[in-house]
Amino acid sequence: MQKISIMTPKYSNTEESVDVILIGAGIMSATLGVLLKELQPDLSIEIFERLDVAAAESSDAWNNAGTGHSAFCELNYTPQIADGTVETKKAVAIAESFEVSKQFWSFLVNSNLVDSPESFIKSIPHMSFVWGAENVEFLKTRYNNLQKSNLFKGMVYSEDPGLLAEWMPLVMEKRDPAEKVAATKMALGTDVNFGSLTRMMFNELQKREYINLYFDHEVRKLKQKNGLWEVKVKDQATGKKRIVKAKFVFIGAGGGSLPLLEKSGIPEGNGFGGFPVSGQWLKCVNPEVIAKHNAKVYGKASVGAPPMSVPHLDTRMIDGKKALLFGPYAGFSTRFLKHGSLLDLPLSIKVNNIRPMISAGLDNLQLTKYLIDQVRQSPEDRLEALKEYLPTAKMEDWELETAGQRVQVIKKDEKHGGILEFGTEVVTAADGSIAALLGASPGASTAVSIMITLMERCFSKKLKTTEWQKKLKEMIPSYGEKLSGNAELTQQIRTETTRVLKLKAE
Repeated sequence: MQKISIMTPKYSNTEESVDVILIGAGIMSATLGVLLKELQPDLSIEIFERLDVAAAESSDAWNNAGTGHSAFCELNYTPQIADGTVETKKAVAIAESFEVSKQFWSFLVNSNLVDSPESFIKSIPHMSFVWGAENVEFLKTRYNNLQKSNLFKGMVYSEDPGLLAEWMPLVMEKRDPAEKVAATKMALGTDVNFGSLTRMMFNELQKREYINLYFDHEVRKLKQKNGLWEVKVKDQATGKKRIVKAKFVFIGAGGGSLPLLEKSGIPEGNGFGGFPVSGQWLKCVNPEVIAKHNAKVYGKASVGAPPMSVPHLDTRMIDGKKALLFGPYAGFSTRFLKHGSLLDLPLSIKVNNIRPMISAGLDNLQLTKYLIDQVRQSPEDRLEALKEYLPTAKMEDWELETAGQRVQVIKKDEKHGGILEFGTEVVTAADGSIAALLGASPGASTAVSIMITLMERCFSKKLKTTEWQKKLKEMIPSYGEKLSGNAELTQQIRTETTRVLKLKAE
């Protein structure tokens, strides 16, 4: 893993003041930091990360699915409701958000702010694969509904086992010929190494004036006083503590965001809880098997499974090498971070969120049972799950790899008391002085859209200025316009980002 040089702290025990504090050195803080410095170069920013390297938690390649989440293949973004209808609203929104991300990344490449695009993004077909008459009907309906949106132009649907064998030979090899199967393919899909991208953005930020990035620094307390946030930070190497004052604070600490949001004391954070879900991958160690598969093949999640547990046979590019993963297998831990504490969950339970957390727990007993079953799985159980997607799988070709830790959002709900949300949630104070990002997938893939939403809430006056509007349009040409429903603009944008990011055309 590429490390960023650790900054030498430029402080004694005295207080200091900056414009912006970013907590957590992941994809979200990196994205917001670059956006803000491009929009206003004279902003002073301090970034604090409790680990000794950037992107070591949710943004790391081994902890993140790496799928450029654009809803091309992820069936959980197109739920089937009771009457059989397949909803596509969320899928369309995610597809549009990923196009926004690609525009911003293209700007970074064109401006020489990051290294070559091949170092963080690659073309890889996105496929959905199902079996059984009921699931085939679902996939066909999903495909037909998605064709109504120009964002899914180029998607192909087939029930022909011969064609499917060309798309994904390992998946179809020695499969029962009597089994009814179907798949969709989107050539425009991508694999993204968000860890690499994050570290490149922080490397760029470190070259700018008025920016300090500190590793092995843990934020202990946050308190608003006289219009500024006083953030107490501990240098874990020396034990020294200091207070940094800031006009704006962003809590982008992944699973660590909820405890910090609670410490901030803002009323907007009341009632939020977190439900941690851990994960594991089966990693292929046979180069011959790895070479035979070249796609991200997503299936349907098991009943009761969280969306992050949607099974997929996944071609990845990690550290410059082709990899093949299957999973993730879900599990449960009371840690909110992979490198967190077993006390994270119990310590997050407060008077203002205990009712939503209990209510959400009672409403999701099926999920609890699913996680218990997953934890109890033997190696043979995991191999059987893999064989549903790769019938010829052999135990000796695969080994278990620990994946990342995700914290699903629990929030207040008038009807149920509390609900479990599968997605991301931006929580901002009424005065726009602090914001926290909670949740998980599609997260990293839609980071640019999420940070723009944050800026619309917290930097609304600045965002309305001619200077900021002009710069945003330069970074994201479609800014202020909807791609969904505008086929011409979508094609224009995709042609340009495909060229700049050196992706394969549809």
